[in-house]
Amino acid sequence: MNLIEAHRYTEGAASGGSRPIGAILIDSGRLSTDNAERILRLQKVQGKRFGDAAIELGLLGEDDIHFALARQFDYPCLATGDTSLSDELVAAYQPFSPVVEQLRALRSQLILRWFDAQVPRQALAIVSPGRGDGRSFIAANLAIVFSQLGERTLLIDADLRTPRQHELFKLGANVGLSGLLAGRIGIEGILRIPSLLGLSVLPAGTVPPNPQELLGRPAFVELLQSISHDFDVVIVDTPAGGEFADAQTIAVRAGAALMLARKNRSSLLGLVELTQSLQQSGATLVGSVLNDG
Repeated sequence: MNLIEAHRYTEGAASGGSRPIGAILIDSGRLSTDNAERILRLQKVQGKRFGDAAIELGLLGEDDIHFALARQFDYPCLATGDTSLSDELVAAYQPFSPVVEQLRALRSQLILRWFDAQVPRQALAIVSPGRGDGRSFIAANLAIVFSQLGERTLLIDADLRTPRQHELFKLGANVGLSGLLAGRIGIEGILRIPSLLGLSVLPAGTVPPNPQELLGRPAFVELLQSISHDFDVVIVDTPAGGEFADAQTIAVRAGAALMLARKNRSSLLGLVELTQSLQQSGATLVGSVLNDG
C-alpha cells in the first residue's frame, strides 16, 4: 500500500465522510498528486490533520479545505470560480462566511416560529416596503440554506414586476409563474438546480400586464396546495409592498411573511404601514430582519 492509498483508507475511515479530503481535492483539480504526497509526508511526521499540513506548506487555503469538507459530507455548495450561478448567492459560494452564519441563525428561528414539523406550514413570503431592500437576495440565500439542511426547498419568484431570481440562478426568463397562473404551462416550469441538491426554483416568467390579477386567481392557491407533497419549505419572493398590493396578496396565500428592512434605507412609516396592511389582510408576520448589506 503506497502513501496515498494509506491516506485514503485512514482519513476516509476516521472522518465518517464517504471520500477523503485528499481525493476530493485531487479530483477537483485543486491539488496535484505530487503535492498531496508532500502533505502526507508532513502529516505523517508531525501527526497533523491533512488540511492543517496543507495550509502550513502553503499548498492549499482555507477555502480549499472548506470546499473538500462540504463535498465529503454532502453539503451542497459551489467552488470559487464556478460561474454557473450569480456570486450574490453567498450561501452557495461562501457557506462558512459570517453572513451565511446569520442566515443559518435566521433559518433556525423560522423553523421554531413557522416551519414547525408538528404543523403543516410550508410557505413563507419575503416582504419589504421599498425597492432595493434586498428581498431577492434574502429569499434566494435563505432557500439555499434550507436546502443545505436537507429540506426539499422551492423558491418561487412571485415578483411579477421586476423579477430577479432567473438572473441569480441563470435561468430562462420566459417560462415561469406567470405562465402557470395563466394556464399556459404546468408544474414543469419548476426547475431543479443540479448543483444544489434539494433546491428547485420557479422563476417569474414573462412579466405580465396584470400581475395583481394573476396572483389573485385561485390558481396560485392551487399551486401552493399541489406542491405540498413535493416540498418541505417554500420561499416566495415578492415585489415592493409599499408600491404594489401584490405582496399582501402573496403573503395571505402563503400564510405568513417575513418583514425585511434595509439599514439607512427603509422608512419607519413604510414598515409600519406594510405591517398593518399584512395584519389586516390576515397574514401572519413571523418576524423581521434588518439587512445591513
